[in-house]
Parts: sequence; C-alpha cells; structure tokens
Amino acid sequence: MKAVLCKAFGPAETLVLEEIASPELKKTEVLIDVHAAGVNFPDTLIIEGKYQFKPALPFSPGGEAAGVISAVGEKVSNLKVGDRVMALTGWGSFAEQVAVPGYNVMPIPAAMDFNSAAAFGMTYGTSMHALKQRANLQPGETLLVLGASGGVGLAAVEIGKALGARVIAAASSAEKLAVAKAAGADELINYSASNLKEEVKRLTGGQGADVIYDPVGGDLFDQAIRSIAWNGRLLVVGFASGRIPELPVNLCLLKGAAVLGVFWGAFAQRQPQDNAANFAQLFAWHAEGKIQPLVSQVFPLAQAAEAINTLGQRKAVGKLVVQVR
Repeated sequence: MKAVLCKAFGPAETLVLEEIASPELKKTEVLIDVHAAGVNFPDTLIIEGKYQFKPALPFSPGGEAAGVISAVGEKVSNLKVGDRVMALTGWGSFAEQVAVPGYNVMPIPAAMDFNSAAAFGMTYGTSMHALKQRANLQPGETLLVLGASGGVGLAAVEIGKALGARVIAAASSAEKLAVAKAAGADELINYSASNLKEEVKRLTGGQGADVIYDPVGGDLFDQAIRSIAWNGRLLVVGFASGRIPELPVNLCLLKGAAVLGVFWGAFAQRQPQDNAANFAQLFAWHAEGKIQPLVSQVFPLAQAAEAINTLGQRKAVGKLVVQVR
C-alpha cells in the first residue's frame, strides 16, 4: 500500500510517499481502507516530535480517517467488513490502509460522504465535548469563539448556535469572519484590527462572555480571560498561536471563573457512552442541516505535506482533507 511516511522528526517537506506493507491486524482492531483523512493541528506537531505522543519511526501522520472496513479482528463484535466508518487514529491515516482499535471507530450516516466524515470526528467531537460536558453551555448564554474560521472554531460556532447560545466569532481577518458569519455567528470581532477585550465588553454591555472557546492560546488567551463574565468558563482547547499562556489565577478569583481543559481523545476513551451520545446528537443535527463541515481544500495523498504546511501556517479556513481514494 502507499503511505506518507515520517522517517525522522522534522518539517513537512521531509515526508516521503512510499510503498509499504499493509498493517498487521490485532484481535481488537479493524482494518480500514482509507478514502479520506482529515488534517488537524496535531499533525503539524507530531512530525516534528513536539506532540504529547511520539510514535516510533517511521510512521504515517494523520489523526483521523474515513473509509470502509476491510477486515475485523476476532475480538471486535460491533463492526463488520463493508461498514462505512470514521476513526480516530492518532496517526497512520495518510495511507491507503490503517489498523484502528474498534473502540475508536464509528459508523457514519449513509448520507455523509467520506470527505465530510474525515472532517467531522475530531473537530465536532472536540467542540461538542467542550461546550456540553466541560462548559455546560446554556441557551441564552454568550459564547465567544476564538479562531472561529478554523476547523474546531467553526464547529464550535455551529454547535453553540444549535445549543441556543448567542455566538460572538473572533478571527484575524474580514474574510475569515465572513466564513464564521455564514456558519451562524451573531457578532464578529476582527482581533487584528481591534482590541478583543474591549470589543467583547462592548458587545455584552460590559458583562463579558459566559463561555470562551480558545484553540489559539498566546496573547489572545491573555485578553480573553480579562473579558470573561461572572461565573464564566474558559475552555483551553489548543495553542495554535504557538505560545502556551500562563494564567494569573487572581483573574479567576475576581470573576468566580473557571478555566477548563478539553482533551476529547481521552474523554472518548474514558467515557465512551457519553461520547456516543454526543455523536448521536451531532449526526441528528447534521441530518437536519444545522451543522456541516466546511472542507475548503482537498489534497491528493502525494500532497499531504502541502496540506500540513497550509494548516501549520494558519492559511486554512474550515477543514483540509487528504483524499486517499
């Protein structure tokens, strides 16, 4: 099979496309013929050895896949050959086949195409867990979404609206904000042209945002925590800016606020029934047209490195997908 390989930690340009043997299937795994693979921020880190997981070299990046099951391990009872599925793989999806533990694999609705499915799991799974289990977002509350034109940001905008919140989308350009507006955002903040804290205060009558969804970190976190409402919840989703911020905890004390970590992958393994319930709701919303992943660019397998660089350089809007078949 063909696979994009990381043979030594380094930039995306060092990735190579080679023929390798198909994965050996363990008893608890299924083998997926990959049709499409989502590109996510961890892919930019894992190839440089900067992610919390460091696979043994060589490995194929790609943390989520969509495709068709071609073989099933003897201890897997809930899936069968021929099932159309999405999978959280960690790595290995930028290849024609990937072996995945059965508990990380989920059938996809008949109406969902493979590119959409490859763009769905990680972003919507993360944002749903963040807003439901971690923040307990309530109808009528104000949700501020940073990086609102990216994959998880757009998912947060859509889910926030579906949950009945007033959504303020924040991004770095008018073009990116237009995408967030189309996804349902009620208010827009261009934080490259105005002060985030001041704009949030203006749009909330001085009250601040009840829930802040932050996949960016860095300077924006510093401003966001100062624009949080009484009893507010700030969700730490990621650090796309490159800087992990430090928190003056007196700011939490003064606002009775909480800063909450979001680690969807661990949640999905530790609380599989809650995760399944989340996806049942997400699939229902998708069928109703309330949520729909925006796949802005599709790259062939041979251009997976270009896809990773596009995301890493923050040039992506919505989701990028590597089409394998």
